[in-house]
Amino acid sequence: MRSSARNPRSTAAAIITGGAQGIGKAIARRFLADGIPVVIADRDAEAGRETAKELRTLGRVAFVHCDVSRENDVRRLCRTSLKAFSGIRILVNNAAIGRGSPVDRLLLKDWNRVLAVNLTAPFLCAKHLSPSLKAAKGVILNIASTRALMSERDTEAYSASKGGLVALTHALAASLAPDVRVNCISPGWIETESSRKKSARRIPELSRADHDQHWAGRVGRPEDIADLAAFLVSPAAGFITGANYVVDGGMTRKMIYV
Repeated sequence: MRSSARNPRSTAAAIITGGAQGIGKAIARRFLADGIPVVIADRDAEAGRETAKELRTLGRVAFVHCDVSRENDVRRLCRTSLKAFSGIRILVNNAAIGRGSPVDRLLLKDWNRVLAVNLTAPFLCAKHLSPSLKAAKGVILNIASTRALMSERDTEAYSASKGGLVALTHALAASLAPDVRVNCISPGWIETESSRKKSARRIPELSRADHDQHWAGRVGRPEDIADLAAFLVSPAAGFITGANYVVDGGMTRKMIYV
């Protein structure tokens, strides 16, 4: 039995926003397997409780129901997490939403909501957790998107928020150095339907063409991102900060002629 299981406060933990489903859930599972206690922060109470129950067999995990775009909720998340564990060593800013709409019909409230969740929330979490992260010589890992580098039509809010998150990454890396390393992962097409909560889970419908358009020969899996996340928060990545890693099976490097 791990020492953290005997004494819940003996080990600093990782907070993963949007950790109840998809990429966030895969990162939580991988961290727990590596012996890192996890706090899942999520707006979806059903998914959060379900995932926390499922993952408790792997290690110490807590769920905090909150909206990380609200500063009071972030303050409560920090207080609750620091009461449960000896400190917070890792922050993974993964929570995100999208609002696709033609630009001339994109409502300002929808634009603001996307930026609040995808960009303001990572800032708020970094702001309020920075003392604990500095004390632990910790790590911030932001989950952006290849939409920060390339676009489809009608993705202005999402693309802008993810581009801002890549920039926020190197800004925080400068401001929190040398105590806290800050890096970013920009996933491409990651199939997450199979890792949603049970009431919303669907069998993914992926064609051979979907897989073949990637140089890697397949669509990505949440575990592809979790594997890199585990490395970037580990001591083995101690000389890496301010970086953005594109994980997309080669998609953004393809030259396409019609």
